Amino acid sequence: MAKKRQEPAFAVIGGSTAYEFLTSGAIRGERLDRVDTPFGASQPVYRVEAESGPYFFMSRHGETNFDISAPFVNYRANIYALKELGVRQILSWSGAGALRDDIPVGHFVVVDDLLDFTKNRETTFFRFKGLGFMRQKDPFCPTVRSAAIAALQETGCPFADRGVYVCTEGPRLETPAEVRMFVALGGDLVGMTLCPEVFLARELEMCYASISYVTNYTEGIKDRGLKPGRLFEGLSTRREQKKVATSFKLLPELIAKVAELLLNAKPICHCQEAMRYYRRRSGVGRDWREWLNP
Repeated sequence: MAKKRQEPAFAVIGGSTAYEFLTSGAIRGERLDRVDTPFGASQPVYRVEAESGPYFFMSRHGETNFDISAPFVNYRANIYALKELGVRQILSWSGAGALRDDIPVGHFVVVDDLLDFTKNRETTFFRFKGLGFMRQKDPFCPTVRSAAIAALQETGCPFADRGVYVCTEGPRLETPAEVRMFVALGGDLVGMTLCPEVFLARELEMCYASISYVTNYTEGIKDRGLKPGRLFEGLSTRREQKKVATSFKLLPELIAKVAELLLNAKPICHCQEAMRYYRRRSGVGRDWREWLNP
């Protein structure tokens, strides 16, 4: 009798250079194509076989290049697709700029809080419905965060175990005055991709955490002249770019380690009960698909 194929409960959403792992073969898997959802088609999903067990992988910005920038990613379709596939835990990664000069470029940060400065994105599945009034005591899942921290410790990567991520609309970078404001508000990193992804995952009762890797110093943190034609137009030096490339190559190993650690991890979160109050209300169905408003 054929053994039933194990379906993954863990997924990874890759950041701006995730496609490089797919094109280089550093991450290999069965391509499941795009998933059609009530919110449009998701990015293609890959089913990856790892020693510790399978997981799903999605490249947020495209498969073969940086095809779509952060403001125009279909976050609702991507999160819906992973839920449809049975995913319960998500780890994402995101390149981010440092808002402090004591955060080294190339280091990893397991962010634990955020400031949302996005403007024009669809931020909820519950449009036109009285659902989704949720606390954000821990915006990022403590269970997945703990696994990410343990994986970074085991692999010896330089990292910080907490940080405040400022999410901007993009695709432009930040002005000097905006950077000063973000610093005054307590921000540590700035990027463009974690919102509304993190909030949408919580609405569908999925655990979600993210590892950021520091790609550059933001405007005004270091005295950097404008250099047209260069990456970040001169905000990062060639030496810093080499450090980022070295860190980036460690991501497949980190992903596999997180997947392994989560297999037997005892939950220390309430993410998968986020809609419990609404499920108990009269008229709100138990099927998560009934909660949504396409």
